[in-house]
This record gives sequence, C-alpha cells and structure tokens, in this order.
Amino acid sequence: MPINTDPIKIDDLLHRSVQNILPDREGLRERLLSGERLRIYIGTDATGTSLHIGHATNYLILEKFRQLGHEVIFLVGDFTSRIGDPTDKSDSARKQLTREQVIEHTKTWIAQVRPIIDVDNLENPVKILYNHDWLSKLTFEDIISLASNFTVQQMIERDMFQERFKENKPLFLHELFYPLMQGYDSVAMEVDIEMCGTDQTFNALAGRTLLKKLKNKEKFVFITTLLENPKTREKMMSKSQGTGVFLDQDAKTMYGGIMAQPDENMRQLFVDCTRLSITEIKDIFGQTDNNRDIKMRLAREITALYHGAAEAENAETHFVDTFQKKLMPEDILDIRTPYVDNLITTGVIKSKSELHRLLESGSVRTVESEKKFVTLPETVTENLVLRIGKRRFVRLLPE
Repeated sequence: MPINTDPIKIDDLLHRSVQNILPDREGLRERLLSGERLRIYIGTDATGTSLHIGHATNYLILEKFRQLGHEVIFLVGDFTSRIGDPTDKSDSARKQLTREQVIEHTKTWIAQVRPIIDVDNLENPVKILYNHDWLSKLTFEDIISLASNFTVQQMIERDMFQERFKENKPLFLHELFYPLMQGYDSVAMEVDIEMCGTDQTFNALAGRTLLKKLKNKEKFVFITTLLENPKTREKMMSKSQGTGVFLDQDAKTMYGGIMAQPDENMRQLFVDCTRLSITEIKDIFGQTDNNRDIKMRLAREITALYHGAAEAENAETHFVDTFQKKLMPEDILDIRTPYVDNLITTGVIKSKSELHRLLESGSVRTVESEKKFVTLPETVTENLVLRIGKRRFVRLLPE
C-alpha cells in the first residue's frame, strides 16, 4: 500500500484529539511528509472485558495512520495486565490478574474495535501482538539490565507516586517495574511511534529512553486527549460511577448513555468520538442552541459508528418514546423475590451499595405515580413497574 503524504490529512492527524507529541510535533510531521513508512502502536491492558468510547478515540486515530499506509500494531498487554500498572488513585495499587482472567478479557476486543478500524484490510492489515510473547522470556538478569537504565529518582517522579508519598500511602516495589515492561514493548517491536493517553506518558517516555539506549532509535510519543468533564475535570468514562459508554453495549444502551452525559461534555465527544469533520461540528453548534437536539445528533452519530444507521435510528425512537414521551419499553425485565438479590443477579444494578445510593438520591420511582422509594419492599401484592435511574425499567412480581 503506497504511503499517502497529503499535508491536509497529516495536519488533521497531528492536531485532532491530540494533547501533545514528544519530542516535537513538527519532527513527526516531517517524517510523515517524507513518504517513509512508520510503525505505530498502542497497547491496552486487559483489565476488563469492555473497551469504552474513550479508548476508541485512539483506534479512530490509528485507522487514519493505517489509511495513510503506515504499519499499525494493536498490542494486547496480556503480560503487563498481570503486573498491574499503578492506578490513578493515590491509595492503592492496581489488582494483579491471572493469565486466565486476561485471556478471558481479551476475547471480544477485536470485535469491539472492528467497526472503526479495518483490522482485516488485505492491503494493510492491523497487526495484533501480545507482549507475553517477549516479556515472559526475560530473565532476571535481563530485568536487572533494563533497570540499570533508570535511577530510583526518575521512577518516583511519576505524579501518582508523589501523591502516594504525600498521603503516606504504600508504594509497592513491583509497581516500579511496570514502566520497564511497557518500555521494553517499544524495544521488542522497534516502533517509530507509541500512542497513549496522558496517564501513560511516563511509561511511554521510559520506552523512548530504552529504545534510544538499546537500539539507538528515536521514538515519538503521540499523546491523545483524555475524555474529561471540562467543569469538574472528572473522567467522562467511569465504570465505577456509572458514566461509561462501552463498545459492547447494545444500540439502545449506548444511545441512552450518550444522552445521559452532561451538556458540557458534548463538544469534546463530537471531536474525539465521531468522524464528523471539525467544520461539520462547528456548524452543528452554530445552527441551534438547543442542547437536547445537539446531544441527540451526537448520540446518533456515535451509535451509528458501532451499530449502523438503522440501529441508531431505532435507538433514538426508543429513547424518545421511553423518556421524552414517557412511554414504557415493551421488554421490561420481570424481577421476583428476593428483589435486591435478583436485581444484582440480572445485572440491573451492580451491588447493594449502588442500590442504596440510588434509593438515597430518589432515583427509584414507580412509573405510574412517580413515587420515590426509600427502601425496596420485600414483596408486592400486584405487579409494580419501577424506573431505576433514567434508563432502567423493571417489573416487581408478587410471590
């Protein structure tokens, strides 16, 4: 596949959804304009079964690289997942996983990203690699040799480690090895570019150091924007907070998840999570100040990327009928006693603590009278339809 050096496409690639490019943006632009075929990768640790639309931003960009003719690698961190990269929480290390858990997590990943990146393209297919293939072969001597390229002071400069120190929280020794492992990925694959989010910049720069020292090769670090609320600075895609929109969700759930996003998130979601041009996005915001209409367009665009236009339209119709016209869906889930246990078993809620929060906030109501529940009844004498949050409907059945 010939290399495309169209400067307009290259400039779009280097600026849209891009936080920073290290060591410099202009240097990468020159390489892309030269016609040289570059090798770029992004690694994802298998900490869960689902990828969210924040992850998908990176794959939308990778597809642009692939369409320009460059070699694209989708690296599954099946080894690094088991080490556990430190979390962005100051009080804990990330839970280490077994190899069996990691393998289970990755089973559906390719299917999830296939709608937005042409994985099986015959001319320029995406390479899918697993870092267990090289990291599991390193000897202790190899690891000591890699560690000799860094000082302890360099390692503990990482922001999240500094927060741990300030709060007198533990920092485990194995966490210092994670940058070495991710850094060695760049050496093993001899890449020209690593794409990552802002939270992985430290690790990516460790790879830049190792690649330069061990292979005498320069690597660009391509840092993409993080989806975060511009007012609160909280992550938009948080599974624990129930705000995530995941690629393996059905069309109705995905559409509803976008509609549940705060208004201030819409502009970045248009830029980072759709294929509309920047000009088209500006036109959408310029044509109306009705946030509901803008958000519905956003939900339709994102849902159509993963499920097709027809499914997106059906999801929109369902949303309008259910939430704007206040019509109940036809496929309401029946729940028998014990209600709390069965709500968790069926996946309607994740835990008793989540139900407690929903009840406290007045988010559990009867559909017919909008009566709020403080606690769920142990049983009912007749069918009782409840709305849980904004998008969940269940029917409590009598014993």
